[in-house]
Order: sequence, then C-alpha cells, then structure tokens
Amino acid sequence: MVQVSDAFPGFSVDDLEAARAFYGGVLGFEVSDQMGGLGFTLPSGQAVFVYPKDDHEPASFTILNFTVDDISAAVDELNAAGVVTKIYEEPMSFGTDERGIAWGAEAGEGPDICWFKDPAGNVLSLIAT
Repeated sequence: MVQVSDAFPGFSVDDLEAARAFYGGVLGFEVSDQMGGLGFTLPSGQAVFVYPKDDHEPASFTILNFTVDDISAAVDELNAAGVVTKIYEEPMSFGTDERGIAWGAEAGEGPDICWFKDPAGNVLSLIAT
C-alpha cells in the first residue's frame, strides 16, 4: 500500500495573477508561490493548490465552500469588492434572492448559501454556520 504523508485539494485557473489578486486581495488569504502555481491555507489549516492551465475550463460544480457567521455581511463585502453573487437565474436560481442568497435555513431546506465565481469561472460558495 502507498504510504501517503498528506493530501491537499487543487484546481486550475487560466490566469495565475488574477487568481493571486482574488484569493489574496478579495478573499484575504495569504497566497504564496508553490510548485509553479499558488498556495494558500484555509482557516481549518487545509492547504489549497491553484495551478495555471492553458486550456482551463471552469469547474461545473462548487470547488470550495467558505463558512461564515453572517452571510449577509459577507455577501455585502464581496459585492463591494466587485464580486457578482447572483450567478444563477431561473430555472436554476435555487430560490436565491436579488443578491444571490438562498435562505434555506429559514425555510427548513438546508443552510443559507450564496454562490459566486473566481476570475477563472470556478464556482465557490459562502455557507452560513
């Protein structure tokens, strides 16, 4: 059996400098150069690797979920930084409001969640804890 010492998630982007600005500047992670790409560490301590890919295609699923205490305030901060949080329209709106928040907890249908995209088009989310 392979003796694995650690593991980490990774995903591609089409513009490494745009990713650096987004994950470092907008989301506030300390971003470092790693293995020809970028690395940052989530609050849980989990390392994440972001690598450039010339023929990058955005993931069609949510690649990272960020938990927040106050989803409304977090959405306001993202919107103030120019991030669009209303990315789904009918019929796939998931019941989101005009800011892109699906208020699932109030309806007893899951967590409050809001999806948005990084500069490479990968889908991310905020989830209220």
